[in-house]
Amino acid sequence: MSRAAYTTLLARLQRGEAVLLDGGVGTEIQRQGAPMSTELWCAEANLTHPDIVRAVHGRYLDAGAEIITANTFASSPLLLDHFGRLNDMERMDAAAISLAREAAARHFAKTGGAAVVAGSMSTMRPTVPGSDRTQTSSSWRETTARTLFTRKAASLRAGGCELILMEMMRDLDYSLWACEAAIAAGLPVWIGISVERGLDGKLHGFGRPDTDLAPVAAGLAALKPDAMAIMHTALDDTTPALAILRNHWTGPVAVYPECGRYAAPNWQFIGVATPEDYAHESRSWRALGAHALGGCCGVGPDHIAALHEAHRG
Repeated sequence: MSRAAYTTLLARLQRGEAVLLDGGVGTEIQRQGAPMSTELWCAEANLTHPDIVRAVHGRYLDAGAEIITANTFASSPLLLDHFGRLNDMERMDAAAISLAREAAARHFAKTGGAAVVAGSMSTMRPTVPGSDRTQTSSSWRETTARTLFTRKAASLRAGGCELILMEMMRDLDYSLWACEAAIAAGLPVWIGISVERGLDGKLHGFGRPDTDLAPVAAGLAALKPDAMAIMHTALDDTTPALAILRNHWTGPVAVYPECGRYAAPNWQFIGVATPEDYAHESRSWRALGAHALGGCCGVGPDHIAALHEAHRG
């Protein structure tokens, strides 16, 4: 898909039309049978189970997704650096993006429907086994982290992404450094913020109880991406998080929550909303001005099909 096609999609979003993203990529790869890595979660599947990865993208396209996300979230430069595998990043990313582009090309040949291929960029660090908590003992100096994020953004661009989705941003240190690197790479950027409710009842950055949502939203909005999102956030917290984001951002908004929980290295499909309930919940996001809709971990093709029926059907 060309930059002109992305520009057309963005214009639709700015006019208030519904645009559909895909659902959880890593979790759907797991659900289709690819083993998850204790170290790199779903990143290895790009090399070990390419047919599954390609098929997952195809299922989302068949469900109505117009933006599909290459499986590059877990090939985080911080994660790879920690495990001494940084030099595998470009190879993993190129494979992931190629598989997404192949799926998009097949879909276009079959239906004539074009799709934007996005690359996911995260600040993922090692996770405590059996949980979703980051090992906070793993840290990088700002200069080192910025260099790593710059390399990741260049890898996504070189691989052929048309858009960078900054995913699970939750603070004004690592997330800010990563977003600045992505924007400097020259591709369109969407910034997705992930939050959870703390013991104090407030919404904080996911895994970052020291960060409140409002200043994070304001700080990342100041970078002026093409769009901002509330993503990988529990359904119950998504609408209030979106309301806070709208206080700091007047541009296009995407929403793609998660359902279930992560217990490294596997996703637990616990309490996942039905596709019908998920689509019903999405009406509140639209009411708050969100027009790009999709799902994150635990949300599958059936949920995207329900969004398509509700908003694009």
